[in-house]
Amino acid sequence: MTITIDVLPEDAIKLLLALLVGGLIGAEREYRDKAAGFRTMIFICIGSTLFTMFSIKIADNSDPARIAAQIVSGIGFLGGGAILRGEGRVHGLTTAATIWLVAALGMGIASDYYTIALVATLIILVVLWIFPFIERLIDNVHHAEVYEITSPITPDSFDNLHALFKEHNLHIFKHKRYKVTGKMVSTWEVHGAPRNHRALTQVLMDHDDVIEFQV
Repeated sequence: MTITIDVLPEDAIKLLLALLVGGLIGAEREYRDKAAGFRTMIFICIGSTLFTMFSIKIADNSDPARIAAQIVSGIGFLGGGAILRGEGRVHGLTTAATIWLVAALGMGIASDYYTIALVATLIILVVLWIFPFIERLIDNVHHAEVYEITSPITPDSFDNLHALFKEHNLHIFKHKRYKVTGKMVSTWEVHGAPRNHRALTQVLMDHDDVIEFQV
């Protein structure tokens, strides 16, 4: 049995629209030097568009959503590869979410939901371009850092360090301490304004009871 798929003008329009949508979002990611950039986003959008178009065309009397549904699980592996963990932080979550959204846009374009896809593209671009400024404003008030401090083991060492964070208006989210070669190593996850972190760092640099520390 041979399946014939006719190339219609509207199919070409869908692919070109996928190129435009993927290119717009990819250009923003490329500008910010992200792992999934210009060409990657274009390929993801066109690929999801093609898969959805093919699933509709070759579905015959079966459910056309079966093939398209695999895009969701398949794109998860691609997005997962963009997520990295290092230095106590997770990187790439925004890129992974963007990959997921671009795939959804391709599916929408292939299913003739042009208006929804274009409006969603505009919303995504607004979030990617404008919201980082809002994030920085929030970060200036509520910036998180993890301190690892090595100090002598004395009855007051831990309490003194605790007091230092409080004096600099840094909220302690969690902390722990342990003994290493006769010294106390304590880790502190704290939140506060960047200027308060900078002030505390300078105090720790000059503090007699702090053997070494890293942030």
